[in-house]
Amino acid sequence: MNIQANNLYSELQAMANQVSGSAPAIRPNMEVNPQQVNNTSSSNFGQLLEQAINNVNDIQAKSGELKTALEMGDRSVTLAETVIASNKAGIAFEATVQVRNKLVEAYKQIMSMPV
Repeated sequence: MNIQANNLYSELQAMANQVSGSAPAIRPNMEVNPQQVNNTSSSNFGQLLEQAINNVNDIQAKSGELKTALEMGDRSVTLAETVIASNKAGIAFEATVQVRNKLVEAYKQIMSMPV
């Protein structure tokens, strides 16, 4: 779960860096899974956004699975693990909503520009 949240953060940071043209920030102590690192140099913004949304969906699905397992009495799932997964899903969703809001705001500004 931590790797997925870090992956979502790194994807959102990569999108921000592509827009601003700046170098990526160095984040110490981040776990990196080489199988989940994507080459963003040839990706377009739509693909990056789609990947980020899919990651948020995966985080929410995993949180739902943990909630269901806890409710069904699965002893291998702890309450703490379920609450943490739920909070991660909520934070990931809020970040996605904020990105969407910024995109809508930018679209409105572009559309209101005189030609």
